[in-house]
Amino acid sequence: MSRVLDVKNLSVTFTQEGRQVRAVRGVSFHVDKGETVALVGESGSGKSVSALSTVGLLPDSAQVEGSVTFKGDQLVGATDAMLRQVRGNDISFIFQEPMTSLNPLHTIEMQITESLALHQGLSGAKARARVLELLEKVGIREAESRMGAYPHQLSGGQRQRVMIAMALANGPELLVADEPTTARDVTIQAQILELLVDLKRAERMSLLFITHDLNIVRRFADRVCVMKDGEIVEQGPTAEIFAAPQHPYTQKLLAAESSGTPAPVPPGAQEILRTDDLRIWFPIQRGFLRRTVGHVKAVNAASLSLRTGETLGIVGESGSGKTTLALAILRLIASEGPIWFAGADIQGRKSRELRNLRRHLQIVFQDPFGSLSPRLTVEQILAEGLGVHGVPAGRSSRELVAEIMAEVGLDPATMERYPHEFSGGQRQRIAIARAMILRPKLVVLDEPTSALDMTVQVQIVELLRNLQRKHGLAYLFISHDLRVVRALAHKVIVMKQGDGVESGPIAQVFEAPQSAYTRALLAAAFDMTSIGAA
Repeated sequence: MSRVLDVKNLSVTFTQEGRQVRAVRGVSFHVDKGETVALVGESGSGKSVSALSTVGLLPDSAQVEGSVTFKGDQLVGATDAMLRQVRGNDISFIFQEPMTSLNPLHTIEMQITESLALHQGLSGAKARARVLELLEKVGIREAESRMGAYPHQLSGGQRQRVMIAMALANGPELLVADEPTTARDVTIQAQILELLVDLKRAERMSLLFITHDLNIVRRFADRVCVMKDGEIVEQGPTAEIFAAPQHPYTQKLLAAESSGTPAPVPPGAQEILRTDDLRIWFPIQRGFLRRTVGHVKAVNAASLSLRTGETLGIVGESGSGKTTLALAILRLIASEGPIWFAGADIQGRKSRELRNLRRHLQIVFQDPFGSLSPRLTVEQILAEGLGVHGVPAGRSSRELVAEIMAEVGLDPATMERYPHEFSGGQRQRIAIARAMILRPKLVVLDEPTSALDMTVQVQIVELLRNLQRKHGLAYLFISHDLRVVRALAHKVIVMKQGDGVESGPIAQVFEAPQSAYTRALLAAAFDMTSIGAA
């Protein structure tokens, strides 16, 4: 089998504020023709840096040493002209978040055409025909009508398909996919992986797949390289690595899957939340007088109940109404229908009345870095709610901050630091602490683990279980990761296009789903047998 990419003793050092940081240390691996090789490891392990360094895509502050050959040609130290020829033509990249890679001001057709013009000199009718062919190849429905669309007019899955089309435009021999399915719905994830497998076979490409999700690697890769702290600690055929991992770190990664079940709901637990046919419709207004001509029916008739010490999972694809429903329950957006919290209907309450309730209704968002102020220290972030709602008599805010930090597994001595000085998992613990410091009764958890490494996911799930058991918290848990939902929730609602298509105890719904949509979600999450190593 001919070798496409050969990396030997690769090291990458960054110069930051006068000091040198070694991000990659002596990494060696190869990709053969038609082969799928996975680089796996936690955030900061050096996976993406290793891949980007192969074609000189790192910033000027990076010093690259070692050897990277593509079909025998040396790329380390190569001229800009040679690297431009290799990029896009021979080696193409797909990145995690297409919205950061696609130009929001250009149509899809214009962006793919730009690549065709640069590398193949195509323009006019020939370029348009090639763009249409590529969009149809990656499964964009009604491709001709979507060519004039802008990135924001496409769904997340469609944008990722466009990125794949751009990567395939010039017939590369090696496709580098950097976390292309992270934070995607399970059905979208399965579709993207299936698409990559089919395209790899059809185009006879090689694939370097970067991910932290070992469930994908197990079914998708021929060989796997496990990275930790900038080094490859173990590599070999996927089946062998998964069957008998040798390195303790590999064993730790393979064991990191959210499992078990939450503590049983205490006997006689009181109902803390109930909605009856809650409706959330957004008006469509047009004309000079802004008359309502229709509605976007985000949530149609949601009925649910939740007791103290209980977790209700809300699952479904993007756009199904999960987060919208939770925001309406928190009275952060308008809705119609009663919302009973602690025995009282809070639907008609005014802002001043709601303010006293806010301490009992808290939310933890998906991206802690986006929800934590970069200008405030952790102490200031956690004490902010105490300043609004009042510090309990006989306690100081600093004392309470130290107490909650210890409870969520953070060192109170770090309270003077800023969010950027913490890891992703630590930032999520800060976000959880901010919600818990007010001792709420109900907490909305909106995708709190979706962007975290598997080992960190396990830690966060266990933390949430412990906090619920200790304080009798009620959780509304929104997630597309059904494995995490199964480990944390007592019951579940499955939503599709604003409707609850199925609900009930978690075991009942997961083991004997009644809805075809629920069965499709479960198949995508737990039984991606159609996605195999090529």
